[in-house]
Amino acid sequence: MTARRKVISLAALGFAPLALAGVAAGPAFAHGSMTDPVSRVSACFAEGPESPKSAACKAAVAASGTQAFYDWNEVNIANAAGNHKQLIPDGKLCSAGRDKYKGLDLPRVDWPASTLASGNHTFRYKATAPHKGSFELYLTKDGYNPSKPLNWSDLEGKPFAKVTDPKLVNGEYVFDGIVPNKSGRHLIYSIWQRSDSPEAFYTCSDVVFGRDNGNTGGAPAPTPSAPSDEEIEDGADKSTVDHNGHGGDHGKSTTAPAAPADNAADNAPEVNGSAQPATGTGTENLAETGGESSTPYIAVGGAAVLALGAAVMLGSVRRGRHSR
Repeated sequence: MTARRKVISLAALGFAPLALAGVAAGPAFAHGSMTDPVSRVSACFAEGPESPKSAACKAAVAASGTQAFYDWNEVNIANAAGNHKQLIPDGKLCSAGRDKYKGLDLPRVDWPASTLASGNHTFRYKATAPHKGSFELYLTKDGYNPSKPLNWSDLEGKPFAKVTDPKLVNGEYVFDGIVPNKSGRHLIYSIWQRSDSPEAFYTCSDVVFGRDNGNTGGAPAPTPSAPSDEEIEDGADKSTVDHNGHGGDHGKSTTAPAAPADNAADNAPEVNGSAQPATGTGTENLAETGGESSTPYIAVGGAAVLALGAAVMLGSVRRGRHSR
């Protein structure tokens, strides 16, 4: 092997791992859902989309199909940009107006509900990939009737908890809020608006203060469970949510898991009111996440330095030849 080929081979061998490191450490995209108190979509995913246990989750799967719950971490609007009330119609708050998740909007008194008390509470939001942004939590007004569709007017006018870029602990955003004094069955509506993109995520979490006066049958509310890491991993192969893009099965209802989209364009998040992806390139609306952003740049910089060094070495070899 000539000296020039040796230099090129060494450069290729050195450059490839660093280039791959840059790709692996690059921004991840999408998604998440409230896990304390447990959101409807998280609870039904944890029960198992193929054989849910609670009557409410069975009805939700019957309405939406199983795929919506394998894609439990993508109840989103790509181009929300803070215009939540303008984009999401009354009666469709839990689905974010997306037909794919319409089962979450079913007005029922028996949704699995977490026990909650007034005062300070530590909230947890599972982030299957983190994003910079803010969380707003709204509680339903006194007199809330879970047997009727949830409207914007059913929520208190101002969020009782609001936080920007909360800390990420073991894959969950963790933040505190002061829960108002309530009684009976209520609902917490969360809005996670990204600051690095117009995309936003939404959840509905059913909660009970004291006695469940929203359950007309008098039976205690089923207690929901958040999906475990093992359950999330087990369901990943049936999810169409791609962390290098977004799920490709937007707006469709199916009773069988859909195959992941092969076309990257199909993995764009749903633009509200349109079947088309958000305008622009795939990275304009899916910007840098809230995780550490220096690593990919360091990797790319290291690769560039190595490539420059290889060029210098190659130049030295050439000069050596000409000097002979």
